[in-house]
Amino acid sequence: MVVQLQQLRYFVAVAESRHFTQAATVTGVTQPSLSKQIHALEDSVRTPLFTRVRGNVELTAAGEALLPRARRILADVDTARLEIDELVGLRRGRLRLGATPSLCTSLVAPLLTRFRAAYPAVRLSIQQGGSQDLVASLARGQLDQAFIVLPDDGVDPALTAEPILSEPLVVASSFQRAEPLADGGPIPLARLRDEPMVMFRVGYDLREATLRACHEAGFEPVFAVEGGEMDAVLGFVEAGVGVALVPSMVVAGRAGLRVTPLAQRLRRTIAVAHRRDVTPTHTAAAMRGVLEDHLREAVAWRSLPDGVEVV
Repeated sequence: MVVQLQQLRYFVAVAESRHFTQAATVTGVTQPSLSKQIHALEDSVRTPLFTRVRGNVELTAAGEALLPRARRILADVDTARLEIDELVGLRRGRLRLGATPSLCTSLVAPLLTRFRAAYPAVRLSIQQGGSQDLVASLARGQLDQAFIVLPDDGVDPALTAEPILSEPLVVASSFQRAEPLADGGPIPLARLRDEPMVMFRVGYDLREATLRACHEAGFEPVFAVEGGEMDAVLGFVEAGVGVALVPSMVVAGRAGLRVTPLAQRLRRTIAVAHRRDVTPTHTAAAMRGVLEDHLREAVAWRSLPDGVEVV
């Protein structure tokens, strides 16, 4: 049995008006078209739904049985359509966003403020983690979108990653040091050869970047402490435990940290990633729009930290 939704709408309209011409007017079709669809519905259910005697239209027993079910089906369809319309219009919805800890504190926080102001009814959830962990979550369908650091060997082919920012790595040190690392100018990375370093945990993107850069500069770094996330690392540096190689965006505005640029061009690229085989959700597309507005204004107002470039 094949029943079309439009046939059910016509059936309910006739049942409620008990008049074919009036039902045709209500549903916006011609009376012959409506009658044809009612006949097709009766053929599908293999029984008459109405009796037609001397202009009077009455429901048969089968029609009486079908009417409440038809009304419920149409109501469910209307509810589903409304929910989809609300999702499309972002009056409701959900966004599962991933970001590295450094990006959560620097880039994502102002984005969420803008997004919440524009779409207050959308449910937001945030997953912090290293880029490798976020890529795995995207691939498993646990995230809609993620801000990741692009690896040198490229991103997982199952994902689409669009670069948005490029930022330099700088040396963060404490004002509590007896003397600064430099007199304000850039320093070679080798200057850190004998400096105790605060090191990120294993698997953290910045740990790998720091170790690789130090090895390329010809030395093995000395760890004062290791195993921290971004907030812990910056706190340890502020306390004078050691120095750290960090992205320039995370130290902007932190009064307790001295920032020293590097003579080498050490940079990282930030990208927005999602699964290649899945069309981005409406909420993810809206976040992309908020990001574009944020970056456009940052460029116009020259509010990006020194060295940060929009790709």
